[in-house]
Amino acid sequence: QVQLVESGGGSVQAGGSLRLSCAASGSIASINGMGWYRQAPGKQRELVAIFTSGGSTIYADSVKGRFIISRDTAKKTVYLQMNSLKPEDTAVYYCNAKGYSGSAYLNYWGQGTQVTVSS
Repeated sequence: QVQLVESGGGSVQAGGSLRLSCAASGSIASINGMGWYRQAPGKQRELVAIFTSGGSTIYADSVKGRFIISRDTAKKTVYLQMNSLKPEDTAVYYCNAKGYSGSAYLNYWGQGTQVTVSS
């Protein structure tokens, strides 16, 4: 099992910045990819930014140039620096970790943290 604990959400005005953190614990050796997704009211959960199993990054087009994903391997933590926030960035942001244990596919989610951007 892997536990993911997010922090750093909150309310900010448009143009502002927030930094999200996600700390992983448990059977983290089985994890080979981590990142962030978000879900706005009435919409499906969508990818925001992730590290792939190969270590590269993938960003949603809507956040490219504004959001930066980073990680501290020693602290087993992934960060999402969100700049130039827009009202359409308002959502619950979820940390995600994926991997394998033998042939079993693993997919873990954090509890989510609310980000609200006002105009």
